[in-house]
Amino acid sequence: MSRTFPTHVDVAIVGSGPTGAAYARILTEQARGATIALFEAGPVLTDPPGMHVKNIADLDERLVAQRRSEGVRPHTATKEEAAYSDPSKRVVRPGTSLLPEGFQEPGEDGIPAIAMSTNVGGMGAHWTCACPRPGDAERIDFVPDLDELIGEGERLLGVDRHPFDDAPYADVVRERLAAEFDRGRPEERRVQPMPLAVHRRDDGALVWSGADIVFGDVTRSNPNFALFASAPVRRVLVEDGRAVGVVVRDLTDGAEHEVRARYVVVAADALRTPQVLFASGIRPKALGRYLNDQPQMVFAVRLTDVAHTAEEQHDPRGDTAITEQSGVQWVPYTDADPFHGQVMQLDASPIPLVGDDVPAPGSIVGLGWFCGKDLQESDRVEFSDTETDDYGMPKPRIRYRLTERDHETIARARESILRAARSLGEFIGDEPLMLSGGASLHYQGTTRMGPADDGTSVCGPTSEVWGVAGLYVAGNNVIPTPIACNPTLTSVALAVGGARDIARRLATGSDTALVAASERE
Repeated sequence: MSRTFPTHVDVAIVGSGPTGAAYARILTEQARGATIALFEAGPVLTDPPGMHVKNIADLDERLVAQRRSEGVRPHTATKEEAAYSDPSKRVVRPGTSLLPEGFQEPGEDGIPAIAMSTNVGGMGAHWTCACPRPGDAERIDFVPDLDELIGEGERLLGVDRHPFDDAPYADVVRERLAAEFDRGRPEERRVQPMPLAVHRRDDGALVWSGADIVFGDVTRSNPNFALFASAPVRRVLVEDGRAVGVVVRDLTDGAEHEVRARYVVVAADALRTPQVLFASGIRPKALGRYLNDQPQMVFAVRLTDVAHTAEEQHDPRGDTAITEQSGVQWVPYTDADPFHGQVMQLDASPIPLVGDDVPAPGSIVGLGWFCGKDLQESDRVEFSDTETDDYGMPKPRIRYRLTERDHETIARARESILRAARSLGEFIGDEPLMLSGGASLHYQGTTRMGPADDGTSVCGPTSEVWGVAGLYVAGNNVIPTPIACNPTLTSVALAVGGARDIARRLATGSDTALVAASERE
C-alpha cells in the first residue's frame, strides 16, 4: 500500500477484481522488473487486501466489510450504522450497490437489479466462487489457446474441481441429476461437481478465493508493484493513437495525479470499464453494446429417500450458503439446452416452507438456472455527455430488452429446472421464481472481444482495444459469447492472455513509448 503516486510506471491497472489482479500476477511472474501500479476506486476491506468477505469469521466484521463495498448509498445495516432505504424497493445483495437510476427505460425490460461492488477485490470479495468451464456456443472459437488459458485461470483462482465429493448427499444428488440429464450428452457436458475456487485449511475451515488468492504472495512481495485504494481513475490519457497513462483522483485529499504508463489495463467491471473509456474519448462503435445479463430462476426441493444427517453432526457453518451436505452440482450448458444449472445444499429454503415441517439438516436443496442471452447490439449501456453519476463520471443508462427467443429459452429453462426438482424430491413452493433482471451479477459484453476490427467488438483476441495501442480491457465485459455459466473463470483466462501479451512486448522492447528507466524518479 502506498499514497505516494508515481509519475511513471510500465503498466497501470484500473480495478482490483480478479481480472485486474490476474494482470498484476502474470506481469509479476513474466515481466520481472516491470513497474506496476494498480488503482482501485474503493477501500481496502481486509488484510491481505482483496480477501473474500466469507472468510471473515466475525459476522459483525463481515457486515462492516460488506457495507464498505456498497458505495455512497450503503444498505447493509451494522451495529453502528443503519441501512439506506432504496425508494425503488429493489432487492440488492450485501456488498453491492444498485444503479440508482437509468436501469429501465419505459417499455423496456431493463436490468433493475444491476449492481456493482466498490472495494479492493471488487465483486471477487462477494462472489459464489463457481468456476465452470464454458462449452459449445459459450466458447470463444477465435482464441486458439483458450483451454490452456482457462487452465492458467484455474491456477490463479485456486480452483478445486472436486471440492465436496465426500459430502453426505453429494453422490445422491449428482446421480439423480445425471439420470435425468446425461443421456445424449458428451462426457464433458454431463452432470458433474461444480468446480469451485475454494480450499481447506489445516484446521478444516474453508477458504474462499478472492483477489487476494489471485494476487498471491508473489505479487504482494513484488517491490515493483503498488496498490492504491480509494483512487478512482478518471480517464485514460491517449496521444497519437496510443494510451500513455491515466488521471487518478486521490479520495483522501481530492487531488488529481497524472501517471504516465507504457500500457494501461482497464478492469473496472462491465459498467465502469466502458464508462472510463467513454470519459476518455475512446468510443468505438461497439462500446457499451451487446450487453448480456443472464436471466436467472431459482427453485427449492426437499430431498426424499435419503438417510438424514444427525443434527449434532451437521456443519454449523451454514452462513457460507454453500455447505458440505450435498456440495454443489453442475448441469452444464449445451447448444441443445442453452442454460446452465447449479444445485447447492441450503440449510434454509429461499422460499418459505409449508406448515410446521422442519427439514433435517442438509435436506433442502436450492436450484439455480441461468439462461444464455440472445445477443443484440441494441442491448447496451449508454453514457451522458452532460450528466454525471455519484462519482463524477458520465451517467449511465441501460437499454435492454428480452427477445422472443429469450422468452422461449426461459420457458425451456423452467421445464428443465422442474425436471431437476422432480428428480430430487418434493417441491418447496409451487413454481420456480424468476429473479429480477441483473440478479445474476454476471453482466458481460460491453467491451467485447472480436477476431477483427469490424465495428462489432471493442478489443482484439489479446484484449487490446482496437485503434488505441497499449490499452487493454479486462473483465466479464470482454466475453463476446452468449455465455450462461458463471463467467469469472473465462474472464480471468482472457486476462491471462492479455497480460502475457504485455509481458512479451515489455521483454522484446517492441514498443518505445515510455521514457527510459533511468529517467523515472
